[in-house]
Amino acid sequence: MSEYVGRRPDEVPTRVFDWGTIKWLVTPHLDKGAGLTTGEVIVYPGQGHAPHVHPNEEEVIYVISGEGTQTVGDGADPFPIKAGDAVYIPANTVHSTYNTTWSPLRLIVVYTPGGAETGLDGLPDARILEPGVQPSWKQDR
Repeated sequence: MSEYVGRRPDEVPTRVFDWGTIKWLVTPHLDKGAGLTTGEVIVYPGQGHAPHVHPNEEEVIYVISGEGTQTVGDGADPFPIKAGDAVYIPANTVHSTYNTTWSPLRLIVVYTPGGAETGLDGLPDARILEPGVQPSWKQDR
């Protein structure tokens, strides 16, 4: 019988970027034997992340709340996403997510296999906040 491992968002670091925040809740780095990564992503109002590729990982995005646009595929047109929608992104496929509203876009993301998410920590705008430290949102003026 395996031992249950539970984790709350305030127990893990927060990754803060110019466009939003990420909390990795299940990863091979945190959970021995885990073959996937799961986390919550918040995309700030009017923000999004640049098109990118996960060379060896499939991704599923589930929209918890908010609205935005999603692209999947090189040169693909954006399509609307909203609460309750799920998006499948095959490995090695260019994709991007953009929040088109005034409220946060909350997503659950799953990568399989897991582990490559640590590459985001090396991005120029990445900041890692210790567990329990709240990110602050700032308005550009």
